[in-house]
Amino acid sequence: MTVAQYFDSMDYAPSKEDDSAARAWLAAHESRFGHFIGGRFGTPGEGFDTVEPATGKRLASVTQGSGADVDAAVAAARKAQKGWAALPGHERALKLYALARIIQRNARILSVVEALDNGKPIRETRDIDIPLAARHFYHHAGWAQLQDSQFAGYDPVGVIGQVIPWNFPFLMLAWKVAPALALGNTVVLKPAEATPLTALLFAELAQAAGLPEGVLNIVTGDGATGALIAAHDGVDKVAFTGSTEVGRKIREATAGSGKSLTLELGGKSPFIVCEDADLDAAVEGVVDAIWFNQGQVCCAGSRILVQEGVADDFHARLAARLKTLRIGTSLDKTIDMGAVIDPAQRARIAGMVDAAVAAGATLLQAEGALPDAGSFYPPTVLQDVPATCAAATEEIFGPVAVSMTFRTPEEAVQLANHSRYGLAASIWSENVNLALDLAAKVQAGIVWVNCTNVMDAGVGFGGVKESGFGREGGREGCFDYLKPRALAKAPERKPVVPAKAKGFAIEAVDRTAKLFIGGKQARPDGGNARAVIGARGEVLAEVGEGNRKDIRNAVEAATAAASWGSKTQHNRAQILYYMGENLSARAAEFADRIVAQTGAKPDRARAEVAAAVSRLFSYGAWADKYEGVVHMPPMRGLALAVPESIGVAGVICPTEAPLLGFVSTTAPLIATGNRVVAVASEAHPLSATDFYQVLETSDLPAGVLNIVTGSADTLGAELAKHNGVDALWAFGSAALSETVERLSTGNLKRVFTDYGRAWDWMSPEAEGELFLRQATQIKNIWVPYGE
Repeated sequence: MTVAQYFDSMDYAPSKEDDSAARAWLAAHESRFGHFIGGRFGTPGEGFDTVEPATGKRLASVTQGSGADVDAAVAAARKAQKGWAALPGHERALKLYALARIIQRNARILSVVEALDNGKPIRETRDIDIPLAARHFYHHAGWAQLQDSQFAGYDPVGVIGQVIPWNFPFLMLAWKVAPALALGNTVVLKPAEATPLTALLFAELAQAAGLPEGVLNIVTGDGATGALIAAHDGVDKVAFTGSTEVGRKIREATAGSGKSLTLELGGKSPFIVCEDADLDAAVEGVVDAIWFNQGQVCCAGSRILVQEGVADDFHARLAARLKTLRIGTSLDKTIDMGAVIDPAQRARIAGMVDAAVAAGATLLQAEGALPDAGSFYPPTVLQDVPATCAAATEEIFGPVAVSMTFRTPEEAVQLANHSRYGLAASIWSENVNLALDLAAKVQAGIVWVNCTNVMDAGVGFGGVKESGFGREGGREGCFDYLKPRALAKAPERKPVVPAKAKGFAIEAVDRTAKLFIGGKQARPDGGNARAVIGARGEVLAEVGEGNRKDIRNAVEAATAAASWGSKTQHNRAQILYYMGENLSARAAEFADRIVAQTGAKPDRARAEVAAAVSRLFSYGAWADKYEGVVHMPPMRGLALAVPESIGVAGVICPTEAPLLGFVSTTAPLIATGNRVVAVASEAHPLSATDFYQVLETSDLPAGVLNIVTGSADTLGAELAKHNGVDALWAFGSAALSETVERLSTGNLKRVFTDYGRAWDWMSPEAEGELFLRQATQIKNIWVPYGE
């Protein structure tokens, strides 16, 4: 062809990246790798091959991690952790800085190995994955430097087990390793079975950068190896990124162990195009949202929602753009999309598309020829997909988007939120007021306005609902690698042994305290009651014995009170102050009740009531002061980190401190806009049942705080199983902690528990920002500006 003909056709000639350095590195290891444990590589053992998705050819063999291998890695990490944590923050910062620099110096080989091992285009690894990984180490070097001043009262968690996926192998490593090391933890990391090579290369670079032995350990293997790490008694925290199904298994495996857990799971993210959007920009947004990394992105904008008035125009432009996309091998610098990870994933994608077409969907697909070898699937859009079709509801994890229309912004929100996932959303509108209104209403951990798939180390990343919990990146992500020093050292809770009943106390009128549901006193569904035994053995009263239906009724009442979350912070503050005022007016009565139930000395009882009043005032003060921050990532724009209420929260109140424990666990949830179903202290429930008389005179809307009495174990299990409960706080026995964590997997609700440790509810550590963080979830809203 002549130069003129090239200009006419605009065809690209292949431009292959040089892979000689990567091949030489593999050859230097004879293309066989052992684990990296205690600062050195072990002898390669029995394992499996990793192959190039673009060609199907073998790259290397890696070792299958065994129980003995995991034991050795955890032991090495444990041995190194105390000394690593004891280093001044500045010393750890220097090491992370060195890691960032060595990544930059070796960016070319890392980019090539990543592209070969994963199948994604070299342009993406070179321009996005590797630079952003270096940015994570730079950013978290800063948190290491500032740890003493910014995280006073917090200690490292300890040994961290990390399991990462194959879609962003090196970037996911950086997301997890950088904050863990920065804050004084040590790591045992398992890379994905299909893409282990950049993790092994990074281990070699970390060794060269002088990272102390045992601080970073890499164990390769399949899912069985990951399960060994998650279940290991020597691991203090598990950080997992992957499928929701595996996340559930990890939640069950770690239940009751005391391990900290963060889960970054699947998604089915909405991509909302309003009628006033810049349609060409939105079409380019779709390219980035679903065809970046072959659609193998947990936050991919795989559900396109287009306003009816512009739907035909938008789809015509999208179809035209689809035809221009180039698919090819990973090292070709001229391609837009590479291979999916393996033949099995390609078959899964094709099967879901074929099922959708068979169900009536309209197929729009790129028509260009695909490479003969490798696992390639063309860019695809499915229109008119039936709502019940798996392609419309489940994560495809491939270059496939489903498209549907909406009429009004309200309908767009309903469609966007009609999903069990809640990882991300993208909103396209030239009306910033409309865009931000939609951003506030969409249930997602990340919302992009007029952009998509934008990420930065300084901005937290993570989801809600079945997309998991916890955040990675930024200040909010640091707290997931730290533990509050005072509460971590609390002694184990001693079981309360009630006094032997001696008969009813003499009262003027016999009284049975009812439940409090939907703003009204309610008899228990089962019609049963339990006696409340006083400190001297007298029966003080009877309370209702709550059951599954009572929990159901209370959750329904809390769900109906959803407008509480939209009240102004000032309004919530006023009501909490009013509750404190009304409790103060009855302080003597509540103190007497504490004495009668627990046998506490009068001075101690009066101090508990005074502390409860103070705590209500504290959370009234926090209600309009616990605010978000404005992140300033390296872009023309801002990211607004907004703390949002979680929704309906269950609370199993501690047996001890029957009034203060009840107030300390319910008030922060109410202050931040949640609705609560509280199970009163099992042994001493009368302080909570007396409290609903305070509620009735304090203008708290019906359903915001519901009180059920009965067995903590029975009612805790019902709250954990209920999919209408979004978060569960449980303070009781170690067995209760295990039960609620294990049963919470239905909707992967957030669980906050003491693992059977008796916290001192009178201490300053029993109130404040720790509880407010647990009562909220951060939504990061990215807002670019300028032309």
